[in-house]
Amino acid sequence: MHQIRYFLAVSETLNLTKAAVRCNVAQPSLTRAIKALETELGGELLRRERALSHLTELGQRMLPMLRQCYETALAAKVVATSIRKGDAAPLSVAVSQTVALRAFTPVLRELSRVVPGLQLKLRRGSGSEVAEYLKSGTAELAIAGPLGEAWSRLNAFLLFEEPVDLIVNRNHRLVGRNRVELGELASETLLINMECERLQELRACLEANGIRDTATHQVATQEDLLELLRANLGVAIDAVGEAETSGLCRIPLNELNLVRRVSVYTVAGRQRTTACATLLNMLRAADWRFDTGATQQRRAYR
Repeated sequence: MHQIRYFLAVSETLNLTKAAVRCNVAQPSLTRAIKALETELGGELLRRERALSHLTELGQRMLPMLRQCYETALAAKVVATSIRKGDAAPLSVAVSQTVALRAFTPVLRELSRVVPGLQLKLRRGSGSEVAEYLKSGTAELAIAGPLGEAWSRLNAFLLFEEPVDLIVNRNHRLVGRNRVELGELASETLLINMECERLQELRACLEANGIRDTATHQVATQEDLLELLRANLGVAIDAVGEAETSGLCRIPLNELNLVRRVSVYTVAGRQRTTACATLLNMLRAADWRFDTGATQQRRAYR
């Protein structure tokens, strides 16, 4: 980094003596550092011609990249210093594609209040991707449905269960019904979230009720599923919170008794930061109860 700093000074002054004064170093030391950098990069960076010294083509090409490298290093040093002093509290959280973040924002808001300097990094992914984030240490904590992962170091704490119902546009023909038979969906276009953790069970249930060749639209995120529902482009069988179904209707299905379990995951034996431990405690202490029939979540942090 000293070599890069010296080179940047030379590129601005085009004078070794002035660059040495700016860097508060003896000129021979600066010259040796520049030559060492040239050896590392495999060519001359500066053509020394007294008053006409100038950057070579290699020097001009390297200048923006080395400047970015130096600025990034300075930024990293600032972050490291702030973390060491307790001014910053980074926290990486993975959330599966099927879990709506809205239900958790009150807890995150409270977390930002009690943990000064919180720097939250949210990652989205499928169940397997979320598990990999935890394994690799990319995420300290995860919120997801079943991960389908048998890793012995994976700790799971159940937060709540969501019923799997039929979700339709409020202008759909089935609105107003108390319950719907699965067989009535044979003529409907089904919206399928391919990241749904209960997808295989749902498909098996549909086939058992004679629904095999119905038209489908496939999506990869909960947001896209809801947008297609609001556009009345099909119906969905999914677990979606009350807040997310605004403008939509949910109807219980006969012959279907599925629930989606949402848990918070951590890695056993891995040291937790203060921010991670605090969020885990908050999530486990929150009130995630559902009102029967309304599926309205009441949270402790509101």
